[in-house]
Order: sequence, then structure tokens, then C-alpha cells
Amino acid sequence: MSRLVDLSLHVGAATINPVSVVRELGIVLDDELMMKPHIYKVTSVAFYHNRRLKKVRSIVRAEITTSFVSAFILNRLDYCKKVLANLPVSTVAPLQCVQNAAARLIKGLQPIGCL
Repeated sequence: MSRLVDLSLHVGAATINPVSVVRELGIVLDDELMMKPHIYKVTSVAFYHNRRLKKVRSIVRAEITTSFVSAFILNRLDYCKKVLANLPVSTVAPLQCVQNAAARLIKGLQPIGCL
């Protein structure tokens, strides 16, 4: 007969229950360390900035567009990339799509679909 372990922590009158996802230093960690919630968050924010920068690309010079892409998109991809090492290619594929979209934004090319 197996017993379930109660992982709740009781501090005074408060009870702290375990969760399946936490965020520390901007990294979203799931209970299996597959980083899918983190990758989802990074890609959604990056594509949001990509859509916003498309609207101003025709107004500003190419150098400024490049600086904006670097500041708003590429820095998010580079932040804590060591935690993504050795993950399956299928897991990190959305990040590659973000990088490709950022390159197309800088070069002024038409968008194409991702996997």
C-alpha cells in the first residue's frame, strides 16, 4: 500500500502548497525542467515586439530598426540560454522561428511560416 507524501509547508496559520511552474530571475521552470513554459513565454513576448516593430520599420532608419530588434528581441533570446542547452530540437524550434523572424524584420523580407 503506497502513501502519498504531503508536500505542503505549514508556517504559522499559512499553508504553502507546491506548484508545477515557478519563475526565478526571469526563467520559467517547470517541474520536469523541459523549459516549455519558458520558451512559450519568450516566444510570445518576442513575436509581440516583432509585430510592433514592423509598424515602425518604415518610419525609422535601418540602423535604428536593428538596434530595436537587438534590444527587444535578440536580448530575450540570449538571456539565460545556458538553461536551454541539450534540450531537444523540437523544444527549442520556436526560438529559432523568433530569430528567423527578427532577421527578416531587419532585412525587410516577407515573413514565411515556421514549423
